[in-house]
Amino acid sequence: MLVPGIDILAKANIDNYAIGAFNTSNLESTQAIIESAEELSSPVIIQVSEGGFNYAGGKSIAAIVKTMAADASVPIALHLDHGKEFSILMKAVRYGFTSIMFDGSRYPLDENIEKTRRIVDIARSVGISVEAELGKIGGTEDNVSVSDNDALFTDPDEAVKFVKETGVDYLAIAIGTAHGQYKGTPHLDFERLKEIKSRLGMPIVLHGASGVPEDDIKKAVNLGVNKINIDTDIREAFTAAVRQFLNENPEEYDPRKILGPAKKSMKEVIKKKIIMFGSDDKAKEVLI
Repeated sequence: MLVPGIDILAKANIDNYAIGAFNTSNLESTQAIIESAEELSSPVIIQVSEGGFNYAGGKSIAAIVKTMAADASVPIALHLDHGKEFSILMKAVRYGFTSIMFDGSRYPLDENIEKTRRIVDIARSVGISVEAELGKIGGTEDNVSVSDNDALFTDPDEAVKFVKETGVDYLAIAIGTAHGQYKGTPHLDFERLKEIKSRLGMPIVLHGASGVPEDDIKKAVNLGVNKINIDTDIREAFTAAVRQFLNENPEEYDPRKILGPAKKSMKEVIKKKIIMFGSDDKAKEVLI
């Protein structure tokens, strides 16, 4: 069933586990995410980036997710990831997304607060949850790009001010992760995470988690991260499986046979993440 994002994350916040937020832009990725969540009885967030929104057609990809969610046995939130353009944010609202992220991290603090508060007021009036970002998360993924020099960690004092003045439901913070593929091993600022969580007491979001070592992910969850975004790992699994299948079956032309192994490979990644985040067997708790 389709539910607001905060319905899923509020429970994760109380019971100290994280929900996987997995990106989709097509049918097979959506199937892989929902099938994995159902097989592990896990709540899940399916998210669409602005790039994915434009590629698949926001209305079309929303229809796919909503149709499948209606028949699913686990709670599912449909989330717009890194929404920067007001027009796309409003389209997501109209198309039935149950959670949206306004990424105003490129603006000065006061302007970010002002713009975020406007989005919160609109979304709250129709029961949609809102994520925002404070600090800049480095790297490049889809249409999100921040140079290493511009990647700024989240200031705890600014985080308190930001949440108080915007009323956002969950906050993405910068503690050393990056979008896309890592050039080396990321070093996360766990003390910063611990302080921000203790002062806010709300669901915290970790972007750029693909490629972060499992021990670091588990530590971040223990310290209060409740939503973890995964995109690159899924893309890599998809591409590797398609490439291998075509190398082994160069004469094959049926997309169903080509994409079948890709979906299986994506599911292996997604299910591993769900177990790592601790959300397996938590679906019933959210639905109570």
